[in-house]
Amino acid sequence: MRVTDEVYALDSTQGNYTYLITGEKNILVDTGRHGQGKGILKDLKAIGIKPDDVQHILVTHHDVDHVGSLASLEKSTGAKVWASEKDIPYICGIKGRPGIKWLISVLMPLKKPEKITPYPEDQRIGDIEIIPTPGHTPGHVALLYKDVLMVGDLIKTSRGKIAPMSSFMNWDDEIIKESIHKINNYNFRWICPAHGEPLMTQEIRI
Repeated sequence: MRVTDEVYALDSTQGNYTYLITGEKNILVDTGRHGQGKGILKDLKAIGIKPDDVQHILVTHHDVDHVGSLASLEKSTGAKVWASEKDIPYICGIKGRPGIKWLISVLMPLKKPEKITPYPEDQRIGDIEIIPTPGHTPGHVALLYKDVLMVGDLIKTSRGKIAPMSSFMNWDDEIIKESIHKINNYNFRWICPAHGEPLMTQEIRI
């Protein structure tokens, strides 16, 4: 699904979207569940992008439906993998995911990527601004590219409306409220969640 001229929601990941940015560099945002890597590569091919055309993979947070195909896509593309410093230990298996996410990670064990680089101190990769939005996980981030805000699991959309993520899936409900409030200080026209469809809006109201 084409969101803007340079941003796509990849059809093979509908329900837990991976996004593609095709600006000066080709960048994947999240990698879906385990086993979705092949579908993502097919989507890229349909757009005219070869695996080694992807330079970066940006991770919004450590949940298994966002890093499930991270290792396979890192290998297929040779892209540099980025994530927040606070979530890298969970992705690499150094820390156990809290609550029900621990059980999910046990039932769905994942290969670890070869290398993950923490997001830079200036919170920018090319034209993308990395916005720390903790709450769903300790190191959750949103990514702002021009007028498109990719929010991971900060919120979800349903039937054209914005809704909160289920509380039992959040690391800290109070902190996530602060992150949602913070997002409204930024300018955007599109909000692109992992769960739900991209929505044209200029404010998050829940």
